Amino acid sequence: MKKLLLFLVAFVAIFALAGCTETTTTAATTAGTTAATTQTLKIFQNKVEIDEALTAYATAWGTANDVDVEVVTCGGDSCAYGTQILAEFQTADQPDIFVIEGMGGYNDYSDYILSLEGEAWLSDTDLEFRVDGTAYGFPVSVEGWGMGYNADILDAAGVDPADLTSLAAYQTAFAAIQSYYDTEGMTDYAVVSMAAGSGMTWVTGLHNFNGYLSAGLTYGDSTVIDELNAGVADASRLTAYADWVELLFDYADETVLLEGTYDTQVNLFASGHAAFIHQGNWIDPNLVAYFDENGGEFDMGYAPHAAAAGTNDSIFVAAPSYYVINTNSDVKDVAKAFLQDLASTTAGAEYIVNEAGMVPAFNSITLSPSGPLSSALVEWMQAGKMYSWWQNDMPSGFGMETLGPIYTSFANGDLTKAQFIAAITDEIESLA
Repeated sequence: MKKLLLFLVAFVAIFALAGCTETTTTAATTAGTTAATTQTLKIFQNKVEIDEALTAYATAWGTANDVDVEVVTCGGDSCAYGTQILAEFQTADQPDIFVIEGMGGYNDYSDYILSLEGEAWLSDTDLEFRVDGTAYGFPVSVEGWGMGYNADILDAAGVDPADLTSLAAYQTAFAAIQSYYDTEGMTDYAVVSMAAGSGMTWVTGLHNFNGYLSAGLTYGDSTVIDELNAGVADASRLTAYADWVELLFDYADETVLLEGTYDTQVNLFASGHAAFIHQGNWIDPNLVAYFDENGGEFDMGYAPHAAAAGTNDSIFVAAPSYYVINTNSDVKDVAKAFLQDLASTTAGAEYIVNEAGMVPAFNSITLSPSGPLSSALVEWMQAGKMYSWWQNDMPSGFGMETLGPIYTSFANGDLTKAQFIAAITDEIESLA
């Protein structure tokens, strides 16, 4: 966490100066060359929203370097990355590059992860993934999330997003927005677009639950995650957190909440029919694509999650995922070259920022993201208003597979709030 703080200082200075639904496989080949290629690089990644951009970059890189590059994407609401990557390791065609998310992923796949110590790109970032001092992971990007909001709807309802720093403020704001809808006859509009169904437990059991782990705490404060991993639940903190979850569920579009996919959740917001969305800046490519096809672009930004008692004045920011190289790969040098070029070339920077719409994790990249939520994220980073990401430091599967179904039951009305709190408490204490 100290490294991220140092990086953010450099990041702010740079920008001040610079003013699956299912697994998808695509191949990048060296079409037009006279000689057959002799090497193949397989990349297995989990970000559905960057599949097209990553494939295009990989195609161009493969053509320039006489390498066949295959990008396999597994993520979203119906392709379980953790399950599928394990299956990939059992085949003869294992990925050469794959993705981990923090210590949970490292602990699961450590036998397959090559040390990247000594790589040149390490000197250009403070956000590499390390274990016991050794570098293993290449940071994909900097990401963040808060409550994404439609500024036009908030303005029409008389809500100032700057006031949204507490549960009480959100209660007042949500009620005002619903009243505005009712007065204007806007029956197909929702206050919140959020999914909590069985295929979307990463939204609830990981991202939303991170509010319990870090909201209101100084950046890098690991007190709550350390207690959780020791099997200790903070009763008062969990109660305040449950109040926030209840409020979100009460004002969420019911169909999206109970049955929604990633696309339906994002599209409800992109269509201008939801005041808030519970997602991060990674949805920028989806938003831009929607606006390009349908029009209707609107101003948006982030407000904090009111997940902790008292004042919540920050959003969640981190470098959450990392490319790693498979120790079983026959093309380790090719994989290393791909990552190095991604970090250090103009084409790599263009892909990261302008094509994939991501916030770069490398100090030398001075391009500024143009996506609406990525731009909002940069503003929060520049202001130093950040809470940590700890959800990836929970035991593997604990967020999505253990906690996720509890949220689904709560959303369905099968659990009361007291039962929701008790169920989460029981699962945390089972870790002791």
